Amino acid sequence: MPRTAAAAAPPPLLLLSAAAAIAIAVAVAAPDGHLVASLPGFHGAFPSKHYSGYVTVDEGSGRRLFYYLVTSERDAAADPVVLWLNGGPGCSSLDGFVYENGPFNFERGSDPGGLPNLELNPYSWSKVSNVVYLDSPAGVGMSYSLNKSDYTTGDLKTAADAHTFLLKWFELYPEFQSNPFYMSGESFAGIYIPTLADEVVKGIEKDLKPRINFKGYLIGNGATDQDYDFNSFVPFAHGMGLISTELFEDASTACHGTFWGKVNNLCQEKIDRVHWELKDLNKYNILAPCYHHPEIQELEFKNSSLPSSFRKLGETEKRFPVRKRMAGRSWPLRAPVTRGRMTMWPELGGRSLPCTSDELANAWLDDEDVRAAIHAEPKSLIGSWELYTARIEYYHDTGDSMVKYHKKFTAMGYRALIYSGDHDLCIPYVGTEAWVRSMGYRVIDHWRPWYFGGQVAGYTQGYEHNLTFLTIKGAGHTVPEYKPKETLAFYSHWLSGEKI
Repeated sequence: MPRTAAAAAPPPLLLLSAAAAIAIAVAVAAPDGHLVASLPGFHGAFPSKHYSGYVTVDEGSGRRLFYYLVTSERDAAADPVVLWLNGGPGCSSLDGFVYENGPFNFERGSDPGGLPNLELNPYSWSKVSNVVYLDSPAGVGMSYSLNKSDYTTGDLKTAADAHTFLLKWFELYPEFQSNPFYMSGESFAGIYIPTLADEVVKGIEKDLKPRINFKGYLIGNGATDQDYDFNSFVPFAHGMGLISTELFEDASTACHGTFWGKVNNLCQEKIDRVHWELKDLNKYNILAPCYHHPEIQELEFKNSSLPSSFRKLGETEKRFPVRKRMAGRSWPLRAPVTRGRMTMWPELGGRSLPCTSDELANAWLDDEDVRAAIHAEPKSLIGSWELYTARIEYYHDTGDSMVKYHKKFTAMGYRALIYSGDHDLCIPYVGTEAWVRSMGYRVIDHWRPWYFGGQVAGYTQGYEHNLTFLTIKGAGHTVPEYKPKETLAFYSHWLSGEKI
């Protein structure tokens, strides 16, 4: 299992000035130093307290993870603490803070080159919970390491570091140690959360202190099992009327139900045809327009079934040359995994994610006054903020199905909510529903609509062992971004143990 950078000797630590070293030491001295008093672009009082800063997870390498805590606007002392993780791997969780369930709505200001305006988000998850946004692993968002060898990482190291972060974070905030603790996230967090939960559960069994009061998790449009996830796009595309019945039947016959990986030539021809039919869609929400021209998606669709090393460069690849770095606002659509190494979006086509804009987040988080306000290091030390990182050089994906983790945790009594925006082409709901059903649990709340504002907001099915599957009608890959009102509704009900 070769790992190109892992076998090399670690490079020397980056040198810091004495002033920078002192500043880092002071920044993590106490939570009082993490209080966010104000934020550029926002005028007024926060409805609850905000804290942010770094937690060092490895002293030797200077590996530090950045977090932003928004305390509950309702009852911070009693409400759950919820960890939020965006996907990728390589996506900053400040993406969720800015565009999804954070305390503010970001609007473009009157000055085209200026900072965005921040207004309170009436559907922030902080209405009913304390939310911790964590940039993970090191190299993502504002998190970093002084040792570049740490940018060779993977599922297991990411989970171990996040567990270390949680233990140290609860030491910094002992007032939250008794609160119910949940994990949440989307996309590749479908890998992050089960592997982190496994570390947390093992720590509880070992009686590690502080004891984490772990109660369960909720995952949206999560990467879970390659067979279920990657085989769902053809049936989903047909069910949504995106491809003809003739093409669907031809592909099904040629591929024998397997639409990714090592397939026969006729199957590959049919898959390529399906990809071509879908190439101009916003894969994160087939109902939404593309922010910029979708031409750069062609390479991703073209190379989605076989490793890129098996293919010759075509015209699209020549226009958008491969870059050896990682990325991902979200789990890449059928990106190949070769001997454990994930092939990420920039390697498939270019810097910009298809149909996605991150201009407001970039403008705000790259501003030095903003960085000072949230206690993040300046660009001179850690570089520009990126929605998806260019720093991580190698990510090792174990390739394991996460279904075994879900069976383990639910059998132990932990609660799990698996939800899906039903118009996501990236991780279609049909694959997610299929793996949930594959667990073999007895249905105790049969498939039914759930409502918001007197209207059907989606469908849900409840299983024994505290497992719930839920769809959100009209939502895409990043559910809180597309349906904030409905999301806060099911989130609030589920956290409180009420029927959705």
